[in-house]
Amino acid sequence: MASTPDHPDAAHEALDTLQRLWTPWRMSYIRGEGKDLGGCPFCVLPRRGDDAAALILHRGRSVYAILNAYPYNPGHLMVVPYRHVAGLEELTEQEVREMAGLVQRSVRALRSASGPHAFNIGMNIGTLAGAGIAEHLHQHVVPRWSGDTNFMPVVGQTRVLPELLEETYARLAPAFSN
Repeated sequence: MASTPDHPDAAHEALDTLQRLWTPWRMSYIRGEGKDLGGCPFCVLPRRGDDAAALILHRGRSVYAILNAYPYNPGHLMVVPYRHVAGLEELTEQEVREMAGLVQRSVRALRSASGPHAFNIGMNIGTLAGAGIAEHLHQHVVPRWSGDTNFMPVVGQTRVLPELLEETYARLAPAFSN
């Protein structure tokens, strides 16, 4: 029998039983589109007027909290000093204290807004340590849930995120006002 849209042949039928995960937003990430903001993103984004568009959740005196534009999980955020420094030892005592306090506040906000079961909190200092933006220090706060990791990152080199960044921001931002 010839293959038609109404009667696919066996090969097409087998293919059509597969589920497809469409992540069209990843192509802009793969191509590096939108990454050139005219300077360090951690320096440029806070200077913009619209915190929601920049995904900035909270502004402190010397540090701020921002959603990760390429998150591991919904709610993956970073605490970043305004000052452009690469190393932890370059921070002032005030910046270290405020950074630690905002990490703690971030955990509280995430628990309140999202109810994660656990957290990964850490810094990748330097390119060899895995820092995507090594020239500007930042601390990751990643909420974790039981069953949030599966075969997709390992086999498919794809992360499955069940929520858009704008939805995460809308849910999480009010928790920072407490």
